[in-house]
Amino acid sequence: MNMKYSFCNRVLVFGASLCLITTAVSGQPFASREGSTLTLDNGLVRRVIFHDPSVGSLTTTSMVLTGSEKSYLAEGSPEFSFSVNGHPVSGRDPWKVTSFREAMDEHGGSGATLTLRAGTGPAEGLQVELTWLLYPDLPVIRKYLTLTNLSGGDLNIGNLDVENLVIQGNQMHNWLRDENSWLLTGYGRHRAIGPCLGGPYDPVIVVHDILRHRGIALGNEAPGVLKRTGVFLDGKSATIGLTRSDEDFPFRKWLGPGETWESPRSFLALYENSDDPFGVIDGPVNDFVRRHMGIRLADLQEKPAFVYNTWNPFRMDISDSLVLEVAGAAAESGVEEFIIDAGWSTNYGDWIIDTVKFPRGLKPVFDSIKALGIKPGLWISMAGATSESVVFREHPEWFIQDSAGRTINLHQPFEGMKTACMGTGWYDYFKSVVLRLVREHGLEYAKLDFAVVTSAYRYDAEISGCYAEGHPFHRDRAESNLALYRRVWQLFDDLHKEAPNLFIDCTFETMGAMQLIDYDMCKHAEGNWLSNFEEPGPLGAMRVRHMAWWRSPAIPAGALVIGNLAIDDPDAELHLMSLAGSFPIMLGDPRVVPAERRQRLALWSGWLGIMQDRYDYMMYRQDLPGFGEPTEGRWDGFQRINTDTQDGGIIGVFRQGAAEKQRQVFIRYLDPEREYSVFSGPNGRKVVTLTGRKLLEVGFQVRFDKKYDGLLFEIRKGV
Repeated sequence: MNMKYSFCNRVLVFGASLCLITTAVSGQPFASREGSTLTLDNGLVRRVIFHDPSVGSLTTTSMVLTGSEKSYLAEGSPEFSFSVNGHPVSGRDPWKVTSFREAMDEHGGSGATLTLRAGTGPAEGLQVELTWLLYPDLPVIRKYLTLTNLSGGDLNIGNLDVENLVIQGNQMHNWLRDENSWLLTGYGRHRAIGPCLGGPYDPVIVVHDILRHRGIALGNEAPGVLKRTGVFLDGKSATIGLTRSDEDFPFRKWLGPGETWESPRSFLALYENSDDPFGVIDGPVNDFVRRHMGIRLADLQEKPAFVYNTWNPFRMDISDSLVLEVAGAAAESGVEEFIIDAGWSTNYGDWIIDTVKFPRGLKPVFDSIKALGIKPGLWISMAGATSESVVFREHPEWFIQDSAGRTINLHQPFEGMKTACMGTGWYDYFKSVVLRLVREHGLEYAKLDFAVVTSAYRYDAEISGCYAEGHPFHRDRAESNLALYRRVWQLFDDLHKEAPNLFIDCTFETMGAMQLIDYDMCKHAEGNWLSNFEEPGPLGAMRVRHMAWWRSPAIPAGALVIGNLAIDDPDAELHLMSLAGSFPIMLGDPRVVPAERRQRLALWSGWLGIMQDRYDYMMYRQDLPGFGEPTEGRWDGFQRINTDTQDGGIIGVFRQGAAEKQRQVFIRYLDPEREYSVFSGPNGRKVVTLTGRKLLEVGFQVRFDKKYDGLLFEIRKGV
């Protein structure tokens, strides 16, 4: 959708016929009361919610793009659903509306919170608050629930859907009952038809109605393996929420008397007049995530242009002398942050510096690294401790227990390691470990690793979560699944409060599945170590570009920390150019890199730093028109254009063994009437000057005589 709209939120709420309209400051919503109808409208999208006073049900009656009367939903959508002590309830059950208030968040969201009480039935004594938020200039509706137990006994909540919607069908058919509808799943990259159960790899699913040229993006902000998005499992509904009680990683929340709990958030993004379902992800969804979701990357003022990690090839075989040699060569190659991976401590858990490897400790090493103009970092296992560690021997009660009450290692079937439970005293202990490294040694980057909830490497779902009955924050294994994720996020937030400049790299192993990253993690950590690719170029470079292509439609590309390409590979320049499409991190041994190649890498690093300062390109990534999935025998590419300022950005173009030596390159999202100059990196040679319209419609030619090659270009507004 390229149309521009004026922004005007209107909130109409249950009450008397009195109509009270207020206009808040800085474009905040209008609010009024009108009978039993609640209407949310930001000038782009309108959702109408009705409370039937005769039966007490709360349902969505319509959801449209403003100015259109074609609802995306069937009338009477149940709005939400969950179970209370095993009994199903939804918005269609009898509820009493007890209050209404305007709602706002710290990222520009405005809307309403509606409070319901159940008088009788399974939910008796339960208070449910529904909060809807809308955002300026976006056809997006965000939502979450807040549950409070006002009864005198315990309530257990399960099978939660924050959104439970009945999709409007195509004439006599529901969407996806025939070949005239599509789904985009797997970070928006997989096209499918038929019913779909979305899981960990589905932070957003698009439902596209081919015949009506429109669709809905279903966004799920739940964490990791707890994510569940159902599309037409019953032939007509779309649900966004958490895992079921009979699934591998079940969700449960126990509420004692007086306890309150807030659900994960969901969002909907609507579009019409388009035959491109991917466009809603590339446009409104990405704009919402970048501007309003509250991701950590958006708050990071200085985003690194080039990072180094010691893991490949040194593994655990490191020392102060080796680190300083490697750091010196890395600095000459343009590296800005230097991460010492595993091997710096005597064991996992106690995190005592190995004085054989580092006789003077870490601080002199960190000081020397900083003197090179580089920020120092460390790898740390967030919840792993060896059986011989002091912390495990003194506090075995802090550790994950299996169904038999035994302490176990969630990460891998290795008895010499144990996994700590974040719902115990381990939380404060580990926080103190990290903060000590920050305050006493100068740590600025923390790569936090290994399983916390479940493992990326084990395939028995029963070996996940914590079965301990005496741990705070969870009463049983089902409740621990979500609770442990949330304790990790709280830890990240606590660390950021006391060390605001600490870059936290949360690995896919901590997320609990191979190469897993999602919205909830991005709200609390700056990056995610996503892979361990060690193939030499050009295959390794293609794998990096492919991973970035696969995850980046839904996830901010700057959060994708893709390892382990080697700086000493002959194709190191191709590696770095490929990594410029995500987060630029390299490994390898820079000491053996020839001086001339170090200078070239430093030139690229400096150029990327200038581009970041000029365009903040790390916050953006789009597909390059006409270039598809990185594949052997083809060309591929990416663009990272600042779509907010339209001042420009960078693009990458790559020939991966393709037969053709040249391709025409086109660029989207530029101001069609302004002129832009294209410069090749890093030398700044001007290639062409064209208007934004011409760059989209005519483009410019790129030629590579080598079958495996690539280049980055700057797109700059002005001649």
